[in-house]
Order: sequence, then C-alpha cells, then structure tokens
Amino acid sequence: MNRENILTLLKKHLPDKRHSIITGARQVGKTTVVKQLAQYIKNQQKKVYYLTFEDPEILAAINTHPEKIFNYTFHPDELKNKERLYIIIDEIQYAANPTNFLKLLYDKYETKLKIIATGSSAFYIDRNFKDSLAGRKKIFELYTLSFTEFLQFKRANELLDEYKQMQKRLTYKSLKENQIKLLFDEYLTFGGYPSVVLENNITYKKELLAELANSYMKKDVLEANVREPLKFFNLVKLLSYQTAQLVNQHELSNTLKTAVGTIDNYLYLLRKCFHIHLLTPKHGNIRKELTKMPKIYFNDLGLRNYVCNNFEKIEFRHDKGELIENYAFIRLRDLYGLDVLHFWRTADGNEVDFVIEEKMNSGKAYEVKFSELGFKPTKYKKFIEGYPHFALKALVYKQESSNALDVFLL
Repeated sequence: MNRENILTLLKKHLPDKRHSIITGARQVGKTTVVKQLAQYIKNQQKKVYYLTFEDPEILAAINTHPEKIFNYTFHPDELKNKERLYIIIDEIQYAANPTNFLKLLYDKYETKLKIIATGSSAFYIDRNFKDSLAGRKKIFELYTLSFTEFLQFKRANELLDEYKQMQKRLTYKSLKENQIKLLFDEYLTFGGYPSVVLENNITYKKELLAELANSYMKKDVLEANVREPLKFFNLVKLLSYQTAQLVNQHELSNTLKTAVGTIDNYLYLLRKCFHIHLLTPKHGNIRKELTKMPKIYFNDLGLRNYVCNNFEKIEFRHDKGELIENYAFIRLRDLYGLDVLHFWRTADGNEVDFVIEEKMNSGKAYEVKFSELGFKPTKYKKFIEGYPHFALKALVYKQESSNALDVFLL
C-alpha cells in the first residue's frame, strides 16, 4: 500500500475501536506516516500523543505495567463524555510483550482510547499475534515507494503530471517520455526505499542498499533468533537469482544442506519482514493444473539487485525479463492487492504470469515480456479456452506496436 492510500485508510479507521497497526520493512517510512497522522488528529482538535519505544525511559516504564504509558499522556478516565485519547506508538516491537500490552489497554479502555502503532518484524512475526489480538486490531501494510511516489520524491512534478496523463490516455504522446523512462530505469535498478531514492550519487545509493541489507536485515535475523545467519543470507542470494521462478523448498534444502523445516522458517521470516512474497498459483477446472509451488518476487527491486550484485542498465542484463516481471508484480500488488493476485501454470509447462480474479471466474490476466516480440498469443490457447472470462494481455518493456501494454504505464 502506498503512502497516500494508507493515510486515507488510517484516517477512516480513526473512529474504529480497534488498534491500527502499521507494519512493513524497516526504513520504508512508517514513522513519517504516523507523524503525518498525528498532525491530522491534532488539527481536528483532539488529544493526541506521539511516543516512541526507542526511548529507554518510556520502554522501561511500560515493561513494568502497560498502564504506565499514561505517565506520559492524559489518562482516559480524565476525559469528558465522548472524548477520546489517541496515542501513536512508534516501534512497538521493542516492548517486552507488545501483544499483551495492546490487549490489556484495548480490553480496559476500548471506548476511550485509540492506539495507532508501528511495528516491524519482531512484533509481526509472532505466530501468536493473530490469535491474541483477534478482533482488537487492523493491520495496514506499507511498502517501499511506488514509481508514482518515486517521481514525487524526486520532485519531478512536471514529469509526474505527464506520466499520469500517459497512464490515463494511452494514445497521448508525451514529449517528456524519454525523461520519464530514464527515471523508470533508475527505479528498476535502485528500487523505492526513500533514502535511496533521495540520494542522487550512484555510489552512495549502492552503499545505502548495502546498509539496508547488511544492517537492517541482520536486525530481522537477530530478533528472530536465526541460528545460522550465513545460511539465511545464502538463501536470500539464491532467491534473488530465482526471481519470478517457482520455489522448490526441497531443492533449496539440498543446495544449502539445511532441513526443509529450516528453509520454511526462513521463508516465513522473509515474508513477514516484507522482503519477499510467495505468489500462489490459481487452480481451476483443468485437470493438469497440478503446480502447487509458489513463485518468488521481491518487494523492492533495489534490495533484490543488491543481493544479486547486478546494477547494470536493463537492456544489458541477462535477467531483464525477470526484473520487468518483478516490477509488474509490485504494480499489480498495489493496484489489486495480494488476495486476488495469482499465476497460472500446468504440469506440462503452460503458464500465464499473473491472473487477477476480480469476480468469481472472471478478471484479467497478464503475460510479461521484455520485448513484445517475445509474446506469442498461440502459446496461451489452453488458458484462453479454459478461462474465457479472463482478458489476457501482454505487458512489455519494449513496445513495437500498439498490441501490447507498456509495463511502465500499467
């Protein structure tokens, strides 16, 4: 979910009694979002406090008892009728037991207190989190910048207007298209982490991505008590080379000489830390739809390119097709959400990259190619016959005619 959408949804969720939990990978901008929300609440003339559990004094107090949080805010019992206290907590995962903290405060003050909290991996990967807070929370997931947000962060407002016009009206021929595509190539190469986008020096961009991988990802590993961090990072590297391909846990287990259960735990951690997504296949009424393995995509292209150590220009890359397909996943994820997004593949090798089931047995389907010349409609006869209500289109980086949709205009 992008920043504009998540802020809108958070504002709409303010009257709801449930806690609002904003989660996502480290350094994606969760703190910025909740500070903007705090200002919005303040402008509504409501009582709002912003606290961070990175403050050792506050952390020590609430670890003694959750109600010690009110040492730093109004107390709900002091409010007048129908008044409500809003507490925004940044980095809630640092609490000794964040789940119990949120549960106790909700159960005691649900009508008088609203908590909005950010939490990264250590909080969200807790397997008891879902059950313990059932009915008491709503989760909002924040990803790295979309390409539209990338242009906003670049302060390329004129280009952004042109880009939106090109998306809205595919017949529009912008005189700025080459400039936009240069920035699009930068996005494909270095991704959407805000700090990386704001840095113009390529050497420093790579250093920032190295820090994200080597420092912040290591925090995820430490907080998850991974016993063999070297094998964990070797798995991440293997996955970066398998982008847009099927994930076979037994093959990964054999390659890394690690138990399948350990591989499963590592993949779980990578998903819950928002570094990867395992896209599940669509199963329908065709007998040969036997594929059960998911496909691997990274949630940020820059981090993926750092892990596989490839920052070449896209036209010179051996993995350009996989990179474009990963971008298409990111864009479709943002447009439609993950619940309706799948791929289709049969045991005998027939495949469509993305299937979006907008309604029961109907929707859209996309095959992604670097060049339109790689798209052969006859290859998809079985899918078209089996799924007549899914309109199949090609998404391409290099467009030779008007028969395919340019992936960057998606």
